[in-house]
Amino acid sequence: MSDRPIALDEYPIHQAPLSMRQVATSDRNAYDRCIFHVLDHTGRALLIAGLGVYPNTGVIDAYATLRLGDRLHAVRASDALTDDRLALTVGPFTITVEEPLRRLRLTCDPDPSDPDGLSYDLTWTASFPATWEPHHTQHRGGRLILEGRRFVQAGTCTGTLRAAGERLTVTAGEWTGTRDRSWGVRPIPGEDGGRAAAEAPTEGFHWIWCPVRFDDRFVMVIVQEDADGHRTLNEARLVRDGAPDRQLGWPYADIGYRPGTRHPERAVLHLTDPARKPLELTAEILTSSPLALGAGYPPADDWQHGTWQGRGWTDRRVYDLSDPAAHPLAAYGVTDHAARFTLDGRTGYGVFEHGSFGRHDPSGFTGYDSVAPGRTRRPGEAAR
Repeated sequence: MSDRPIALDEYPIHQAPLSMRQVATSDRNAYDRCIFHVLDHTGRALLIAGLGVYPNTGVIDAYATLRLGDRLHAVRASDALTDDRLALTVGPFTITVEEPLRRLRLTCDPDPSDPDGLSYDLTWTASFPATWEPHHTQHRGGRLILEGRRFVQAGTCTGTLRAAGERLTVTAGEWTGTRDRSWGVRPIPGEDGGRAAAEAPTEGFHWIWCPVRFDDRFVMVIVQEDADGHRTLNEARLVRDGAPDRQLGWPYADIGYRPGTRHPERAVLHLTDPARKPLELTAEILTSSPLALGAGYPPADDWQHGTWQGRGWTDRRVYDLSDPAAHPLAAYGVTDHAARFTLDGRTGYGVFEHGSFGRHDPSGFTGYDSVAPGRTRRPGEAAR
């Protein structure tokens, strides 16, 4: 690669005395990526799609998963990162920014050898302004291992989805879209974590991330807690077009888990408006998609984001979700749940993203094998 300016260097957007080819850190874990959720209001389908670049490992990759019935249809692609950072395309995937922060086109071309496989052509349109999430950091052994700047947004989608020989028409009135855009540093597999990784406490971790679209407002809730319930990330925000964002207090969650699992079936997020009036954001789970299957999130054992797969790598597969015990690693990764929400008499739709691993005192979980009261786990069955 020749050391010459690239096209982005023409614009007055530099944040460091470097070419836009480079990022301002030598950390191999530098990343810049996005995720989209597209869900229908009946719970029939949940599409999750994303694209990321990893400048210091020279990788660009993308993925899409579609939950349809008991099948999860997945497409993943990876390639060498080029100097054209405006070309958001890899393998069959392309993201076209038609109007920044307003309208994007998402496409996944069909497999020529399997035209009935997963493909889509969607237009994602924002319903509300993008809003910042809290600055997210995590440390291990004194080292900063995660630092992300993120914004989140809710909108609608139109277009078509195809999978398993079916064609789904995506309409604004019957489907909801959310998205998250983040950049910074985030662990990529393949690095020796040394002593800090070997001796790091692994007592427990509890996570909730909820972007919810109502007709007249967007609500974002984030909760991250340690094993003892100590809050390390917190957000409850209401966004409306043409109005200042409003904070909705310190959220508390009551989650109803499926007996014998950690799979949420319903939840109530307790919020507070600026006048100290209690508000209840309720979630009813419609369908679920574990991010460790197909989407490349840890602890996936077949592919994870940012890993070098060689040039022009594309992988397509279908996971059978009818038997939870068939995918034990999924229980130890975050799961995205399409959900119907209610708030103050309004009905909305969005994502209830949840992960609970190890001990979590507020939930009554005592360790990694601990599950909600109910039936006893079968030998070898993962804590879902």
